[in-house]
Amino acid sequence: MKNITILGVTGSIGKSTLSVIDDNSEDYSLYACAAYKDVDSMLKIIQKYNPKFVALYDEKSADMLQDAVNNLALKTKVLKGESGVIELASDSNSDEVVSAIVGAAGLKPTLSAVRSGIKVGLANKESLVMSGKIFFEEVKKYNTTIIPIDSEHSAIFQSMPKELQETIGFCDLKKHNIKKILLTGSGGPFRDRDVNTLDFVTVDEAINHPVWSMGPKISVDSATMMNKGLEFIEARYLFNAKDEDIEIIVHPQSIIHSMVSYEDGAVIAQLGSPDMKTPISLALSYPQRLSIKVNELDFFKIAQLNFKKPDYNRYPCLKLAREASKLGQSATTALNAANEIAVSSFLHNNCKFTDISKICEIVVEKFMQKEVYCIDDVLDIDAKARQFALTIINNKQY
Repeated sequence: MKNITILGVTGSIGKSTLSVIDDNSEDYSLYACAAYKDVDSMLKIIQKYNPKFVALYDEKSADMLQDAVNNLALKTKVLKGESGVIELASDSNSDEVVSAIVGAAGLKPTLSAVRSGIKVGLANKESLVMSGKIFFEEVKKYNTTIIPIDSEHSAIFQSMPKELQETIGFCDLKKHNIKKILLTGSGGPFRDRDVNTLDFVTVDEAINHPVWSMGPKISVDSATMMNKGLEFIEARYLFNAKDEDIEIIVHPQSIIHSMVSYEDGAVIAQLGSPDMKTPISLALSYPQRLSIKVNELDFFKIAQLNFKKPDYNRYPCLKLAREASKLGQSATTALNAANEIAVSSFLHNNCKFTDISKICEIVVEKFMQKEVYCIDDVLDIDAKARQFALTIINNKQY
């Protein structure tokens, strides 16, 4: 029986991980889990899975959960605040931590797991966008295993030889005659919409993804293709790739999750239904595969697969992310911070959909020259970039 810790258990990745555990309950159990403040959902999880520890970032919510646990005489220990989540993530009695907290909030807990030497299934791309090189220095220092969970990075991982799968963060692509990593993306809900109408995109339209079921923040990122830009940066660090080693392809059906092109002309791809349970299950069981309940591909129903180059006029966030990647860690940290603030502002109807890229560009330009040597530097830039983004949004300076 393997003990699993889930960071972000009430989100879409967390729920899918619980589903994988349900399908393989003889081999996996929920040891611990963390969320932001959803007391009701966490209480149901405690009652069903009986984890040893849970944590909520929001301390008032954690107190409410503790009261409910006490009233029901449940044995699960409740931790609270960021420190509680970090403590939970570092518990070495866990066999694997699934890092699925959305955004920069996932960085410290994920690093805590890394420093405890626990295997990490990584779905929190922001950890690498913010601290890629520093992150993998910690991975090497503590001899930690990282398995990517994002569907695209899992597909790339699966399309590589075993030696590279076992050297994540330090891959030698040229030694294995890899010519190009082909990173696919659906293009989001506006891939065919008139660009001139994007100023008028509503929140409901932006979070209505045509293929994947995701939370509102990631759904907006998919609509702007910032998500693909962040995944581009994530792929660079996961596979020790240069910018020119990665090509982005718009693939509306989301059947091919990504590909690897080799020097001999071969292209190896991983295909599957758009269901996160597949990459999650691999992250839990690697190098084996689990039996899980997912829809099998019906190639006769699919009929055709389409591909096209991304249009940077339609997706300025994607272009900005690629430019930030070339500028370095301070630029990508600032980009992520600005995007989180701008997307939140859009979701609260405080800025337009097309303002997201404008806000991010201004913030990146301000912070791109900063030096980054350690995690404290990263967190300092993150905090200052967020405050600057809030200021320009409040003052409409974009």
